Amino acid sequence: MTEEWTEVGTSATTSFMEAGEELVLHYNDCNPGKADEVIVMCHGSGPGASGWANFSRNIGPFTQVGYRVILLDFPGWSKSAPIVCTGSRSDLNARAIKGLVDALGLGRIHLVGNSMGAHSAVPFALNWPEHVGRLVLMGGGTGGISTFAPMPTEGIKLAHKVYRDPTVDNLQQMLQTFVFDVSDLTDDLARQRLDGLLAHREHLDNFVKSATVNPKQYPDYGHRLSEITAKTLIIWGRNDRFVPFDSGLRLLAGIADSELHVFNKCGHWAQWEHYQRFNTLLLDFLRN
Repeated sequence: MTEEWTEVGTSATTSFMEAGEELVLHYNDCNPGKADEVIVMCHGSGPGASGWANFSRNIGPFTQVGYRVILLDFPGWSKSAPIVCTGSRSDLNARAIKGLVDALGLGRIHLVGNSMGAHSAVPFALNWPEHVGRLVLMGGGTGGISTFAPMPTEGIKLAHKVYRDPTVDNLQQMLQTFVFDVSDLTDDLARQRLDGLLAHREHLDNFVKSATVNPKQYPDYGHRLSEITAKTLIIWGRNDRFVPFDSGLRLLAGIADSELHVFNKCGHWAQWEHYQRFNTLLLDFLRN
């Protein structure tokens, strides 16, 4: 099913596709059929997350200069099919990206991953390097223990609290750890996110079940990072309370053709909190 609509000054559709493992996945396709270069943006694992919720501030600047932007909702999030993940969530999502590439007949794509999306982009780049143009990893990319921060982090603990008890108070507490400057976190934003959560209650229950069956949903790919050949931009918030900053340094050390940009006064949502500078940075990286 495909429904045409318009948002953020660009032509867009909301569509469903069948991927492997009998999964039906939802995605937003912005500038469909109008661009040779495709950016696939991959969201994080926060409760209520979706491609649109994570990247709504990052679509227009790219479609307006000719990119096709696809926002994929991973299995177990938003309008995509529910699932209990007993293995590696990173690998499951990487297969979902490959399903998108196959279903839409895409060639090379630029991958932009935030948090879980970055964890998922790495195994995709390792398994299907022929489909990767540029790689952008924000606040994630590999699992493992931080040298400096207690694990699980403050933000992860609060996210799991929302999954188990989805109240507006718990959600607002978690959202305040997402960003450095909480002034943009309106009550309407929290309510919209909560409504999205409760509209797919099965995703909450399945997330808890998945974490119970397999607490290590995101494997450590540190030993394979040297295999990534794509030019890579690593982006981190200096004040990230979800994924510690030293994870970004491990990515920088492991991926040969990589560079790191750190936003000061920035939490886990660099693409949202500093969206104008982020969009400029990403456009420059994709073009040069």
